Amino acid sequence: MQIREFVTEDWAQVWPIVEEVIRARETFPYDPAMTADAAYGMWAEVPPGRTVVAVDGERVLGTAKMGTNRPGPGAHVSTASFMVAADARGRGVGTALCRDALAWARQQGYAGMQFNAVVQSNRSAVDLYRREGFDVVGTVPGAFRHPALGRVGLHVMYQEF
Repeated sequence: MQIREFVTEDWAQVWPIVEEVIRARETFPYDPAMTADAAYGMWAEVPPGRTVVAVDGERVLGTAKMGTNRPGPGAHVSTASFMVAADARGRGVGTALCRDALAWARQQGYAGMQFNAVVQSNRSAVDLYRREGFDVVGTVPGAFRHPALGRVGLHVMYQEF
């Protein structure tokens, strides 16, 4: 598996991953009716942000976007989001993408990385982020409507560099 910069031609493989994740409504607080065009505008970061894909040969297994968490006085903190194809989960793709994002953020001189809305019931993501050095610094109770579990919390997770 290789992680490389996203190029426009990757969207044909990235969109089905994004679409599947947002339509499931289990892990991301994005509008499940989002169109491919709207999703592209949201996912494909422009510099100084960055979007990458994890590939096995020509196949996109997952994708990540990263950049500044907030402008102005908050611009010293980065953020990132990750999505992995359903049939590629459990193979280390998310871990590789997370490590790549952390390395990029450190290289860019950020003071830390913050995740603003990690769905509390998304145990694989929460466990991955904890293994990579993030802490839950707060939880907004009931802030996410899960299709099977009802209202669950959204974690704010942070790692200081």
